Amino acid sequence: MEAIRPVGRTLLRDRAYEAIRDAIVAGEIEPGAVVRDADLAERLGLSRAPVREAFSRLVDEGLLESKPQSYTRVTPVVTADVRDAAAVVGAMHELATRVAVPRLMAADLEIMRTANERFATAVAAGEVDLALRADDELHDVLVRVSGNRAAAATVARYTPLIRRLERRRFGEGGNCRSAGLHERLIEACASGNTEAAVRVTAEIWHSLADLADDD
Repeated sequence: MEAIRPVGRTLLRDRAYEAIRDAIVAGEIEPGAVVRDADLAERLGLSRAPVREAFSRLVDEGLLESKPQSYTRVTPVVTADVRDAAAVVGAMHELATRVAVPRLMAADLEIMRTANERFATAVAAGEVDLALRADDELHDVLVRVSGNRAAAATVARYTPLIRRLERRRFGEGGNCRSAGLHERLIEACASGNTEAAVRVTAEIWHSLADLADDD
């Protein structure tokens, strides 16, 4: 039997980062809330070191702000930041779509269709977290198939800023137009129409930028 290896420091840091990021995006830790490494380390069952590392990454990504020797707190939802993030994320998705469409397999298209079915069902039921998870899964197919690691990293970094505003819109009873757009995207992908798929991708992300304009 192989010896059980200890969990690496990097994995603990990533675990802390993902948990805190998801709590911020979900609104479980509200904008303006002060966060303390000791408190979150205890809740997560970790030492303070990986939580501090997660804080540093979240500050860099705009979800936390910190004043040395004073506080670390969740940033407010700033519409200008959301617009900027949507523009960057949208551009990366357009790039990924252009590369991915000719490479898509039947299994990839099926994942996209199934994700959109779950998305539409979740939106109708008001299940915000399920809807956003399904939305991510659908678009991640194109990013994954494109094989562009830089685009994937950029999408992962800036999408949470957009999701915070989306989630708030859902909570306020806002409508989501993406299910129909997703269908058009999948149809374009299935027919191998790269330019149409890129146009629909642009429309999807422009609609998300519009959320900030309505704020």
